[in-house]
Amino acid sequence: MGAGLLEGSSVALVHEWFSATGGSEQVFMAIAGLLPHAARYVLWAEHDAGAEGLGLRESWLARTPLRRSKALALPMMPLVWRTLDRRATFDVVISSSHAFAHTVRLGSHEATRYLSYVHSPARYVWSPSFDGRGANPVLRAPRKLLQVVDSRLNRHVHSYAANSREVQARIRRFWRRDAVVVNPPVAVEYFAAAPDAQRAQPRDYLLGVGRWIPYKNFDLMIAIADEAGLPLMIAGSGPEEARLRKLAAAARVPVTFEVRPSKERLRELYWGARALLFPAHEDFGIIPVEAQACGTPVIGLGRGGLLETVVDGETGYLVDSLKPAPHVEAVRRLPRLSTQRRMQEQAARFSPERFAHRMREWVTDATSG
Repeated sequence: MGAGLLEGSSVALVHEWFSATGGSEQVFMAIAGLLPHAARYVLWAEHDAGAEGLGLRESWLARTPLRRSKALALPMMPLVWRTLDRRATFDVVISSSHAFAHTVRLGSHEATRYLSYVHSPARYVWSPSFDGRGANPVLRAPRKLLQVVDSRLNRHVHSYAANSREVQARIRRFWRRDAVVVNPPVAVEYFAAAPDAQRAQPRDYLLGVGRWIPYKNFDLMIAIADEAGLPLMIAGSGPEEARLRKLAAAARVPVTFEVRPSKERLRELYWGARALLFPAHEDFGIIPVEAQACGTPVIGLGRGGLLETVVDGETGYLVDSLKPAPHVEAVRRLPRLSTQRRMQEQAARFSPERFAHRMREWVTDATSG
């Protein structure tokens, strides 16, 4: 797949920290697939990330206790990226950034071409209202300083790509830079190609998928299912589990938890769901695309990436509210939506092949001349 792309050039790929289930890691590995000869750098790889054999080079931060706390490590990250490997120089450096990876230096501005694929300017720093983790008291004091540092240390980047129009607008607003849009790859063919037994499920429950953290609003999903009178399946894992189980126990409908389901089990859950509930403001959102690949409509928040991935009134409903009632009304209007085939056609717009084509275009244009 990657034959010919930057062939003959020395290339480094840079990512923040490498964890087991993150969508940004999937994008990083897709980029690595296009550039198999590239060196791969990360701040650290989490112990359960399955990174063995990937050839990841960890930063010196990985040898400190800070690797156990992203919040405490965040103020150190710009320094780490500027001192990553003083001996190495590359013709092209491509960063996969959702914090400070885009500030990395592995060669001079004149001799090295710097490209950055941005999942979002650091939400902890620039958009704490989107993500409650940004309200961490440890970050409150240095946030303004980190914004200044982030803006000043990205001037060497020659070209940006954003994972969505939402992120493209943030790059323009926060950094005053332009970016092309290259949507992330989603394994749409895998999710569409379910066995007949999965396709024949009765679709008699609502589904929530993702990390169990506050801004994903799983508590709202429980309230929606409760008012709609439909069972709810919650798939994923995270620090909110105990609180969500307590809320689930008080609901009038069955709420079932699937902890860390396999990819195969997740596909089965999508195919059995009447709709995916996704009331979160996401940068892009891979999960709603996976659901649509299974012919499952999405009821989500009408903000952020869902404005690009869900066709309101055709493949789902977008609700600009964090109150249960409008979402419940959308559940009742599900029979009016388009066919499963239309949902799968929408999902196909975000295939790995489409991503590879757009990435090749961007990298080629950004490194020529």
